[in-house]
Amino acid sequence: MAKSGLSAWSQRLLAAIFLGGQVLVHLLRGKIHWRNTVEQMAVVGPDSVFIALITAVFVGAVFTIQVAREFISFGAGNIVGGVLAVALTRELSPVLTAVIIAGRVGSAFAAELGTMRVTEQIDALLMLKTDPVDYLVIPRVIACSLMLPILTLLSLVTGMAGGLVISVNIYNLSENQFLDSARNFIGAWDIVSALIKAGCFGILIAVIGCSWGMTTTGGAKGVGQSTTTAVVTALLIIFISNFFLSWVMFQGTGSALMQGF
Repeated sequence: MAKSGLSAWSQRLLAAIFLGGQVLVHLLRGKIHWRNTVEQMAVVGPDSVFIALITAVFVGAVFTIQVAREFISFGAGNIVGGVLAVALTRELSPVLTAVIIAGRVGSAFAAELGTMRVTEQIDALLMLKTDPVDYLVIPRVIACSLMLPILTLLSLVTGMAGGLVISVNIYNLSENQFLDSARNFIGAWDIVSALIKAGCFGILIAVIGCSWGMTTTGGAKGVGQSTTTAVVTALLIIFISNFFLSWVMFQGTGSALMQGF
């Protein structure tokens, strides 16, 4: 059973890679269904803002608690804001926002397209000479790749606000000291790298969710299995791709601490 499950998962992962190639080819040809794209952007962006911001506030607050108490004991309280800014910008904001979108939106994509597959609605699109990739997949890919960077920026700002509140009210650090440290520690490349990561994660989430949905079999039970497996696979791919993106973007010795001091 385990071997059979792994084999099925591998086949669906190959199907997702193939679907990603199809999306690229169709995008290069300019085949975009704009009405569906705008609808999906609303689903991915505005409908996900609240949960993303709430998560960011508490992540920033908890990270500050763990960092501030240690740094203050070493007389380095003046760099708490910078350390939080680096952590949020380079890793926490893009990754955690992607995790939220994978759980909320990626699962929805898999369930929606899976239901369309088992009820033969996708077959009906083909009978009507409508390409499911153009009509269903590309709008979702564009929506995720555009909205996830925006959500990441909002999460970064909110996470910093959460850390600032904790630093000022619990650890009695100066607000100007906190903000100046953050400004000194991060540069333009840190922001750009966060946006690049978020865009890549958005594409991966959309492609995996859509692919798992479009390869669903087995009725209602199959839809549930596809939804669960799509989320697990998206999370796995996010963490693996984040390692390689970080490796490429931040090789060598860093200088953030030197700039902060």
